Amino acid sequence: MILTVTLNTALDLTYRVPELVPHASHRVDEVTERPGGKGLNVARVLAALGHESVVTGFAGGRTGAVLRELLAPLAPVDALVPVAGTTRRTIAVVDAATGDTTQLNEPGPQITADEWEAFLTAYEPLLRQADAVALCGSLPPGVPVGAYADLVRRARTAGVPVLLDTSGEPLRRGLAARPDLIKPNADELARLTGSREPLRAARDARRRGAHAVVASLGPEGMVAVTPEGTWQATPPTQVRGNPTGAGDSAVAALLSSLVEGLPWPDRLTRAVALSTATVLAPVAGEFEAGAYEELLAQVRVSALPT
Repeated sequence: MILTVTLNTALDLTYRVPELVPHASHRVDEVTERPGGKGLNVARVLAALGHESVVTGFAGGRTGAVLRELLAPLAPVDALVPVAGTTRRTIAVVDAATGDTTQLNEPGPQITADEWEAFLTAYEPLLRQADAVALCGSLPPGVPVGAYADLVRRARTAGVPVLLDTSGEPLRRGLAARPDLIKPNADELARLTGSREPLRAARDARRRGAHAVVASLGPEGMVAVTPEGTWQATPPTQVRGNPTGAGDSAVAALLSSLVEGLPWPDRLTRAVALSTATVLAPVAGEFEAGAYEELLAQVRVSALPT
């Protein structure tokens, strides 16, 4: 079983409009509603890849109830912890004319000290059943900024490989707990290290505590700095579409590859192919299966000097 943690779950709404024009009224052609937040997207992709997945984090209020109703018929197991506050919404507006997406993210519910303790109580037994754990996304208000560092340490104590996918101060503090893998994008990595050169920044992040670093470079693919070597993986072509969830699919690819024991070049091939296929899908947490299979044979992985 692979455990995904989403402390700031969301109800994802996607609006498709013919053209997004600032300061104008728009007629929405299509609306989709999905249970969301980074770890929930990861779990749904893991399930599509054939891996058992369990989701935990917080859910509350009317939005949280809708999220859990939508999650119930899906493959990931719901182990979310109830809270008094209302789960946030994220709104993606897809411009059909350009293929571009505008994202609006609400902040999330206020989490009390008792609710945080309830989550920690639920986390420990889930860890004991997990082959790997992913800690994903932002922290809702009230959760300690060092929360991910605490969760990384607990995973390491339990002997469970842990992937950390967050940004800012939670990432900086989480690094000190020595996660097995972090997966920032280029901007998050630059803010963490002060370097705009992804390979140099990834090496710096590894020196700061991560066992391995995989940096997303958008349409240019990914770079990985690991104890076994350094690689860059690139897709065969750039695609247009909805990039929401592409990074989450990369996390799912890396986690599934880890538990399957694949070598790093194969992990990166899967991650780039899956994230690219996700851009072609209409909503987060899904990917174009046919495109994914084709891309697996087309992604290029090159070894870089260590």
